[in-house]
Amino acid sequence: MIDTAFLITAFVTLFVIVDPIGLTPVFLALTQGMSTAQRRTIAIRATLTAAVLLALFAALGEAVLGFIGISMAAFRIAGGVLLFLTALDMLFERRNKRREDRSEEDEFDDPSVFPLAIPLIAGPGSIATVILLTGQQPGFTGFAMVMATVLAVLAILLVMCLFSGLFERLLGKTGITVVTRLLGMLLAALSVQFVLDGLRAFGFAG
Repeated sequence: MIDTAFLITAFVTLFVIVDPIGLTPVFLALTQGMSTAQRRTIAIRATLTAAVLLALFAALGEAVLGFIGISMAAFRIAGGVLLFLTALDMLFERRNKRREDRSEEDEFDDPSVFPLAIPLIAGPGSIATVILLTGQQPGFTGFAMVMATVLAVLAILLVMCLFSGLFERLLGKTGITVVTRLLGMLLAALSVQFVLDGLRAFGFAG
């Protein structure tokens, strides 16, 4: 049976973490001066690479944690703290500043694998999130639901990259800033929930 509430939570969490809206201007900066065909190729390659990486961590992440002796509850708390720091960066615009700095420093002909796929899309936050979500819903069904949300978020990101110029003109810098801060508030609340779930697993919260 499909857990609709879990799917919604997973989608919102991944959408906020990957932040397609915030990545759109970064994609434009990294592909400045390229043709439409080149941008399309880079966008598709970046999202496919990120999907493969996140699928690997969703499938094997909890097994790796168990092998090195880290409980899922401890990882939930650590992941929640990490996501909260990401939320603070989004609220105070530090995240976009770092992304812009990376796009200026990492001047490659093809930025699809690095820095787009890694670490801008499949970074520490999104990797931690897929491990946390698959830990909440173990088994093949949970993995399938998490991957469905991953693919949905990456599909939205791909569309926004393909139409990045249009989105930038529609939202403008102010619009992107407002949306990013709203997503930051939402992520802060979700990260606190992860920490509370971890503490509850240890018996520290009711």
